Amino acid sequence: MAEDKKFAGYICTGCGIGERLDAGQLETTATRDGKMQICKQHELLCGEEGVQMIRDDIANEGVTHIMIAGCSRRAKVEAFNFTDVAMSRANLREGVIWVRPDTDENRETTQEMADDYIRMGCAEVKAMTLPSKSGEQDLNKNIMVVGGGVTGMTAALESAAAGYPVTIIEKSGALGGHVTNYYKSIPTRAPYSAPQDTGVAEMIAAVEASTQITVHLNSTLTKTEGAPGRFKAHIATESGGTTEADFGAIIQATGFNLYDPSELTQFNYSNSQDVITNGEFEKLAKEANGGPIKRPSDGREVSAVSFIQNVGQCSEDEGQLKYHSGIGDLIAIKQAMYLKELNGDCDATIFFNNLRTPGAPGEDFYRAAQEQMITFSKSDVAEVIPGETLEVKFKDLILNEDASMEADLVVLDVGMMPNTGPDPYALLELEDIEDKEEREAKKEAIIAVAPPSILNLDYRQGTDLPHLSNSFTDSHFICFPYETRRTGIYAAGPVRRPMDIRQAADDAAGAAMKAIQAAENAGQGSAAHPRVGDLSYPSFRKEGCTQCKRCTVECPFGAINEDEDTYPVFNESRCRRCGTCMGACPVRVISFENYSVETVGQQIKNVEVPEEWDEKPRILVLACENDAYPALDQAAMNGVEINPWARVIPVRCLGSVSLSWVTDALNNGYDGIVMMGCQKGDDYQCHFVRGSAMAAERMSKVGDTLETLNLEPERVVVHEVAITDVERAPKLINDMAETVEKIGLSPFKF
Repeated sequence: MAEDKKFAGYICTGCGIGERLDAGQLETTATRDGKMQICKQHELLCGEEGVQMIRDDIANEGVTHIMIAGCSRRAKVEAFNFTDVAMSRANLREGVIWVRPDTDENRETTQEMADDYIRMGCAEVKAMTLPSKSGEQDLNKNIMVVGGGVTGMTAALESAAAGYPVTIIEKSGALGGHVTNYYKSIPTRAPYSAPQDTGVAEMIAAVEASTQITVHLNSTLTKTEGAPGRFKAHIATESGGTTEADFGAIIQATGFNLYDPSELTQFNYSNSQDVITNGEFEKLAKEANGGPIKRPSDGREVSAVSFIQNVGQCSEDEGQLKYHSGIGDLIAIKQAMYLKELNGDCDATIFFNNLRTPGAPGEDFYRAAQEQMITFSKSDVAEVIPGETLEVKFKDLILNEDASMEADLVVLDVGMMPNTGPDPYALLELEDIEDKEEREAKKEAIIAVAPPSILNLDYRQGTDLPHLSNSFTDSHFICFPYETRRTGIYAAGPVRRPMDIRQAADDAAGAAMKAIQAAENAGQGSAAHPRVGDLSYPSFRKEGCTQCKRCTVECPFGAINEDEDTYPVFNESRCRRCGTCMGACPVRVISFENYSVETVGQQIKNVEVPEEWDEKPRILVLACENDAYPALDQAAMNGVEINPWARVIPVRCLGSVSLSWVTDALNNGYDGIVMMGCQKGDDYQCHFVRGSAMAAERMSKVGDTLETLNLEPERVVVHEVAITDVERAPKLINDMAETVEKIGLSPFKF
């Protein structure tokens, strides 16, 4: 035991803990087995008096490492906020007494659970070191916004209002984006009965008047390097000049492009000037300047317009969009109202199959359109035939008959496609193809259709933000909107998903707050979401590194580069502290000061594994701290029983799980192992994006280890668990107990 470390344990007897457990025995376990130099009990440890007792020991007794035994580590985090010492939490309330029925026959096993959690808490803190920040960066409050449309301008204005200087990079010669061509916008205020002014002119004026906002028009990024707190952007202007600037965080708000319907020959978009997209119709209305809307072909005022919805969307056909833009029907209603306003008695017919009016306008806006005598026809449009007037041929799905209608103008509802750069992982996925010619052919095919880079990131993993699906930027859409897999770089607006002006503005405000938080965290040397405030970051023993590159490849956030000798170079500001690199390392040389192979490994080893004749199995549960562990806590609050043989260890992410924990547990006589991570795949819910997927891939090879140890494959299972699985999560543990009962105890107990 190092002389500069002093260990203290604190046992809370409140919340029924003292009534259900022998606190004296727990104290003995902490001092005898856990080697705590100080151990105290308190009836309300989270209260003012209990907290002060701990603070006094830190100040007067030189305590550097504390183990707090009481409620879950997810509870009372404000009370137990001791940033000047290393700390572990032993979960006696939710983890023991709340999941065990209070009966005489359960008393022994309940006490055994509690004693084990005391040993585990002591072992964990003894393997910890108090984290300290790297000191590699200072606070940089400058925010860079890429894109000068409504989303970008809103992000800039919100950041500037909070006191953070902003630089907007806009590739065109003017601010405003698509919205400058809009006549009006979908209403955002009650009674939602008519389109409203876009407000874009006022927004542009506010940006230009702000002393906190610098605008670069006709500009692009030739290179973006660095990390949160120290991004360096190389900004190129149309004239050929280049400037460099430093930023604390970045927001990408590059908007959208509209789908090109030229290949959908049934609509004859390429063969008639009077078949136009909804975007082109907006320009017609804007150019009318309050007068009647006229046909592009001959300038004649239109008297009948057909709106065809869902063009090239929700389709598995090649070249079409697999998704629906969501707001196309609201746009059609808005544009049909333009006709009633500007062209008097103009007939406006909206051909739809599945009408969607989401958000605040919703049903009110739809009813207002009906009141203005706009016709809604549930139909499948088969063809648009060009001519002096256009003939729209369709099948009426209400009358179940074929019909046709003449129109001066046909407006196609085409979808929104994100204006993103190339997906950096599209090429990396080709590395698994062994045939070189096949790999190169696919690489050339991907590059041929890839869009130009926007951010030009200096990352080992690629130049732009990773995609989730359909080229939209990757973010945790449930827990962490705006985020991307590049720490400190946030996406907002239609690059994330199709949305209207109001939604894009709200999105921009959220991204601005996230960017500000990232810049501040970087200045403090602490982590971003979800482990906000964590000062630790990965380090490695170079002498033990085999240069296998698994850590650099598997890191979900591109936080690890390589030096000239191909050794990993860890960038702490990009790191989210998930530990996936630690789980990936086959030689165990990567660790965090407060989370390592040792902190978990020692917990596993310090569980008391009974002898075979005691007939008391031990089941190791490695539970993700973001979903599975909270689900177990909630189960405890609901009184759901958990098998007494289980010992639960929360892990930062299932991606951080080292195979050594599995082999060590099996070698130590554990009878079963249950791993609980988040949902993976396109609809992933992993807080660290790919951690759960990485773990599943690694654990698919555990069978080889079990075969080597001559153990049944059923002894190790991996499950996807959501935070709402309050009933299911405990059942998975209880199922393992039943499995162990069927196949027998581990032979390693002998």
